[in-house]
Amino acid sequence: MRVYILICALTLSACVATRPSNVSNVCDMFEERRDWYKAAERTERRWGVPVHVTMAFIYQESSFHARARPQRTRLLGFIPWTRPSSARGYAQALDSTWAEYQRESGNRFARRSNFEDAVDFIGWYNHFSPQRSEIALDDARNLYLAYHEGHTGYNRGTYWDKRWLLDTANAVDANAERYRVQYANCREELSKNWFWRLFS
Repeated sequence: MRVYILICALTLSACVATRPSNVSNVCDMFEERRDWYKAAERTERRWGVPVHVTMAFIYQESSFHARARPQRTRLLGFIPWTRPSSARGYAQALDSTWAEYQRESGNRFARRSNFEDAVDFIGWYNHFSPQRSEIALDDARNLYLAYHEGHTGYNRGTYWDKRWLLDTANAVDANAERYRVQYANCREELSKNWFWRLFS
């Protein structure tokens, strides 16, 4: 019996961690993962961060890989060594920031490899941006800069001498716009329950 339970648990874990087949289209992802759609919508209702912005963050940070982590550095150019940071999961959240999220949000058992927890984290972090950095919640570019640099770093303009980061923030903004247009065309259909979808 224990072996059977273990096999079921491992199977379910593998399913959760599987990357969607078409991450370039938010409608396709949500059709494939209805639980992701519901989680992203809950995040928007709770924290005010639009679905397309949250999904663009996940695309950039982990490309929708549940257990993504920064590549290890190389000792002597070829020996796998330490990782440059503690970031991991869908949102690439650092240990310290994740712990703060768990305390302040009340989601103490949150896991970075859980999509629902990851999008809630992104919503939680970004909802501070209007007050701390005067960034609108639909401004994907500047939200991402504050996400990467921290609100204090963003307010100091620490990103200005990081060309690669500015390019990345522009890419996040472009992906958010692409997802916004796509989502506008499928949001109504996705909102229907299974009964109406079956007979519509």
